[in-house]
Amino acid sequence: MATLPTTYVRYADGVEEPQPNEEQLTDETVASMGRLNRFMFEKHRHAIRDAHAKSHGVLRGELHLYPHLPEHLAQGLFAQVRTYPVIIRLSSAPGAIGSDKQSTFKGMAVKILGVEGPKFLPDQAGELTQDFLLVSDPVIPTGDIKSYHDMQLKLEQFAHTPEAVQEAVATVSRLANKALNAVGVDPQINPLGPGHPHYHLLGETYHSMGAFRYGDYVAKLSAAPHSANLQELIGKEVAVTDDSTWRDLVVDFFRSQGAEYELRAQLCTDLTTMPVEDASVAWPAEQSPYQPIGKLVIPAQEAYSPARRVFADDVLSFNPFHCLPAHQPLGSINRARLKAYEASSAYRHHMNAQPRREPRDIQELPD
Repeated sequence: MATLPTTYVRYADGVEEPQPNEEQLTDETVASMGRLNRFMFEKHRHAIRDAHAKSHGVLRGELHLYPHLPEHLAQGLFAQVRTYPVIIRLSSAPGAIGSDKQSTFKGMAVKILGVEGPKFLPDQAGELTQDFLLVSDPVIPTGDIKSYHDMQLKLEQFAHTPEAVQEAVATVSRLANKALNAVGVDPQINPLGPGHPHYHLLGETYHSMGAFRYGDYVAKLSAAPHSANLQELIGKEVAVTDDSTWRDLVVDFFRSQGAEYELRAQLCTDLTTMPVEDASVAWPAEQSPYQPIGKLVIPAQEAYSPARRVFADDVLSFNPFHCLPAHQPLGSINRARLKAYEASSAYRHHMNAQPRREPRDIQELPD
């Protein structure tokens, strides 16, 4: 049995390393996203997010931080035993309102309310929220700014193809990936997502993919099914029959029952095998396992009322840099997101004539 590490990598300025041509690649990536934003606005006559545009549920819940955490876990937001209100938005990864039949990553955006203290972004001074953005895969295949830039340009081209073609690509990729996985070959991701089977989105484990500062340390974060009713959904394939299958599953589930996800942190022990600058590399669990730090408790509720959907999709802004300095996102992908999220959010709110607002009370989320 592997010996657990006794030391973790300390956060310091040298943890991040600027990449070749990073500023130019970032600017070109953000410009491509802007063109896609405008294309989608003309298509829908409504501005949408440049990623995770399609929501499937908006949930009210609580984050319960665990007591008696050891020093390396009792950092930043997690340093004190607290219970925080949260807003959770479930989504599909593309920056388009596409068919649920497409095989894509799923997202869980968590906005924690009542978080006091200085914030990383100057325009967030005085706000009381902390965001964590999680996705149903532990890594992003385009894990550095160069590969992310190249994939973004492909996504821009792909967005102009007919939806029937996009759905066909996703279906072919899903079937091909099944065959490749069966013989132990790692399949290449398609522009829409992983090409995985349609697993129940509530049974997925959601990951930060990229690294972030964890107080004095460096970590990744995940939210894993914790309650028995969610664990029953792990790996369960779903027959996706129409464009709203995921929304209907979420609404039907939470109409009659609640759920719990466990929040876990994986601390970096070696910057070579657990790199910050390449988010395509999975951090080995045998070197540093995920460790529980709290749980998301979500009661039964109406998960997709019209007022709640509009509030989450048009008024709220989820941004990994809506954070305490102690939880600053790290790596070239996240440094690019710093510009991308601001540009996309500003455009979306301007075109939809909606104010950007950070909630201070959970009652601001409509029923």
